Amino acid sequence: MAEVKIGNGMVGDGHPVYVIAEIGINHNGSLEVAKKLIEGAALAGCDAVKFQKRTPELCVPMDQRLIERDTPWGRMTYMDYRYKVEFGFDEYSEIDAYCREKGIAWFASCWDEEAVDFMEQFNPPCYKAASASLTDLTLLKKTKATGRPLIISTGMSTMEEVDAAVNELGRENLLVAHTNSTYPCPVEELNLRMINTLQQRYPENPIGYSGHEVGLATTWAAVALGATFVERHVTLDRAMWGSDQAASVEISGMSRLVSNIRDIEKSLGDGVKRVYDGEAAARKKLRRV
Repeated sequence: MAEVKIGNGMVGDGHPVYVIAEIGINHNGSLEVAKKLIEGAALAGCDAVKFQKRTPELCVPMDQRLIERDTPWGRMTYMDYRYKVEFGFDEYSEIDAYCREKGIAWFASCWDEEAVDFMEQFNPPCYKAASASLTDLTLLKKTKATGRPLIISTGMSTMEEVDAAVNELGRENLLVAHTNSTYPCPVEELNLRMINTLQQRYPENPIGYSGHEVGLATTWAAVALGATFVERHVTLDRAMWGSDQAASVEISGMSRLVSNIRDIEKSLGDGVKRVYDGEAAARKKLRRV
């Protein structure tokens, strides 16, 4: 059975779908916004929220550092912007305490090795590697070496690149998410049947779905196809400033997402044909032979 323990629960075949609300950098550097998103995700019934952690001097290419851009704080260099949206120890300490108060798990995608060391201070239940990091085997191995479960995303990657990452990391404590890295992604490019392809290719590993599309129906379809965990970006308002906001789900939508996932889980059943008690009266009345 493909299952991995994350925190106090199991994720994988035969277990409830693990729902991750990706806050990422949708907080725009505001701890107040981050807390509102955490509270909303918890009220919606999500199992975890996820952030992104970067060390800007390691992650921002030299040729992009001085490029200026318009931001909510005025025009500034890309490097200054990256620092503006990064939380440090004090902010994450508050986030850690607030998540405990709200009863929701939290973890992060680390974009560099220093970020992994930083996040280790908070004893996260797992890590996620962004699609952009799938071929950064040094970073993946550093993250896996923490001994915590690792979710890898497979967007903008070839099957050969996914195989290389899985083979390098080993199958233990590894979860694989199908995704498309276009923000937002056209529905005709979602290719949800890749969920089944990954299940067949890596039967020992829980397979999930990280969605960047507009709307919820296709994420529900992913669950019906067998995704054991799902991730969607969450926002207070899709019109907020930021590159990920348009492909995000507002809090009310996240509540519908989780509620309907739970209904889908109940509806799938076990595939064994039976006559249910509720059908007895109709069977007696309508059957003639």
